Amino acid sequence: MKEYRLTDWQPTTKKEVELRGWDQLDVILFSGDAYVDHPSFGAAVIGRILEAQGLKVAIVPQPNWRDDLRDFKKLGKPRLFFGVTGGAMDSMINHYTANKRLRSDDAYTPDGKAGMRPDRASVVYSNILKNLFPDVPILLGGIEASLRRVTHYDYWDDKLHKSILIDSKADLLVYGMGESPLKRIVLELKNGGSFRELTDIPQTAYLSEGKALKQQKGIQDIYLSSHEECLSDKMKQAKNFRIVEEQSNMMHASRIIQMCDGKAVVINPPYPPMSEKEIDASFDLPYTRLPHPKYKGKTIPAFEMIKFSVNMHRGCFGGCAFCTISAHQGKFIASRSKDSILKEVKQIADMPDFKGYLSDLGGPSANMYKMKGKDERICEKCKRPSCIHPKICKNLNVDHSFLLDIYKAVDSLPKIKKSFIGSGVRYDMLLHRNDDEKLNKISNQYTKELILNHVSGRLKVAPEHTSDKVLNCMRKPSFQQFHTFKKIFDKINAESGMKQQLIPYFISSHPACTEIDMAELAAETKPMGFKLEQIQDFTPSPMTVATEIYYTGYHPYTLEKVYTARTKEQKLAQRQYFFWYDRNYRPQIIKSLKRLKRDDLLKKLSVY
Repeated sequence: MKEYRLTDWQPTTKKEVELRGWDQLDVILFSGDAYVDHPSFGAAVIGRILEAQGLKVAIVPQPNWRDDLRDFKKLGKPRLFFGVTGGAMDSMINHYTANKRLRSDDAYTPDGKAGMRPDRASVVYSNILKNLFPDVPILLGGIEASLRRVTHYDYWDDKLHKSILIDSKADLLVYGMGESPLKRIVLELKNGGSFRELTDIPQTAYLSEGKALKQQKGIQDIYLSSHEECLSDKMKQAKNFRIVEEQSNMMHASRIIQMCDGKAVVINPPYPPMSEKEIDASFDLPYTRLPHPKYKGKTIPAFEMIKFSVNMHRGCFGGCAFCTISAHQGKFIASRSKDSILKEVKQIADMPDFKGYLSDLGGPSANMYKMKGKDERICEKCKRPSCIHPKICKNLNVDHSFLLDIYKAVDSLPKIKKSFIGSGVRYDMLLHRNDDEKLNKISNQYTKELILNHVSGRLKVAPEHTSDKVLNCMRKPSFQQFHTFKKIFDKINAESGMKQQLIPYFISSHPACTEIDMAELAAETKPMGFKLEQIQDFTPSPMTVATEIYYTGYHPYTLEKVYTARTKEQKLAQRQYFFWYDRNYRPQIIKSLKRLKRDDLLKKLSVY
């Protein structure tokens, strides 16, 4: 294990800046998370990227916004800009449950302590910095900013909010994964450019004062309905969302412009997916892979969860209606090289408390590594948000051989006893029958390898519901596919003498889901032996199809009305069916099913 010095982390205090012999910093980053110098933590990645560009960078983690603001003043003015992020999680989802109750812990804070970041952290931090240092530009990034780049529905206020650029007063916003735009921004600034001139950088958004916008060569402009129009017409908000989602998932996207308060929010098209060389360069930066020494003796739960895991790729082409991954990372997969992955595994294996077990070899969806279109010219014209819904695209190369090769290489390393797949697996891709029989054999081989060698006793998968109507709204496959996968799972376990469990995830109160759908979910899962434990109520988060349906009442793609449970009573009426086996819920379930005239389900659930 390498011995680290304090200066191996980026400085967080004036004393640490002085230890490096620096007189002035180029960039100061403010983050809602504790500082963990690891590629799974955004502030660390951005800090290391800037450092690799030759800049002097410091990170201020979880600054105190309640007192005399000394945390915002202690490092003075940076030469180039302040960088602001709410953290690896949206601060509102981090703070509140689906019922809008305050959570009692925060996984990204030492010892899980709650209350170490404000609501809407990006806006709060940015406004403080603008008040203290009005002449210093602010660059906004991270998932909180990404999902709020246009007019968006805020579940916690139950109303539409303006683009976060307006509320935060930031000078520029980077959406998605920030490496590529950040390098270009630094290059322009090094060449004498100013923030006001940074108007054509891909994957950024900025405010224009409403003057005539300069046309970008080869890029079309799409004007969304204005913020004011969306406030008065929910249909316009729904239509806006479809445009934003489609353009976010296109290789050759348009520039998106939305008027608000007489200003233009201008969103430049995204960068192409990162190449293997580019994504390797980001993961191979000199991270210590450890929390900053200031947290000695404390535990950061989010770090403990990923300490012995490896992220092999970014992006997800599932396009699930309730998920924010594609809105932030995009649908195109950017995969690391085998060498880069093995290098990180060896670093983990050398950690003093590593016992030989990798907790995860995965990504947003574990089995999408290296997958892309067979003919990428077709992908260049495509604007489907999902490559696998309503059915798997014929142009998608569903080849699991690269994953099998990685698993074999990792498991053959001397210090590795076992590698688990903790990320979600898309079983619909494993069950898919390709025209190429060779690919079908590889899918079968992968399924067997996964179940026999990479499950820690319990394999978690996410069917999400049993109703095809609800699943179609979710952009998920039919529950029949779960039945098929469970048969395969049980068969392989029986043949090998193993007693592993399949643990399904389910969601209640999702758009299109009714009380009857939840009662039928309970009735269908009961004979399968499930007492559901991995469950959640739908939480509307900005920039997802499901959230737009929840707020507007319309599906953005069909513009048809869709029922959604909105009141606390409606949500609890659905959620109770997860607990059909609990005596405390029986009286209410009996009352509900009698009201719904579904005595047949009373019998199936044996609650009468």
